[in-house]
Amino acid sequence: MSDRPTVIGVEVDPQTRCAHYHQDIDVIAIKHFCCGQYYPCHLCHAEVAGHQVKLWPAERFGEPAVLCGVCGEQLSVTDYLGTSNCPACAALFNPGCKLHLELYFEV
Repeated sequence: MSDRPTVIGVEVDPQTRCAHYHQDIDVIAIKHFCCGQYYPCHLCHAEVAGHQVKLWPAERFGEPAVLCGVCGEQLSVTDYLGTSNCPACAALFNPGCKLHLELYFEV
């Protein structure tokens, strides 16, 4: 898919896994509100971005902010929070990612 967003990070594979999180189900990237760039994880952002993270504001949870690394579908924060897999391709998302919501989103 040519319009698929670029994912920035450390050792990012084609399905958005990175040096920090690389299980089969680690297939999302999160758009960081501070820079509008997709990163596989908060650790990649901390290593590569060169600036402090800014949390995605709750009033903008309807905007695309989560990328399925398998098919390239972009989900809103609201849609992501309401599912455990991609609505477009059914790829399973790592449920452990939701344990770190406060690192990305106002919760």
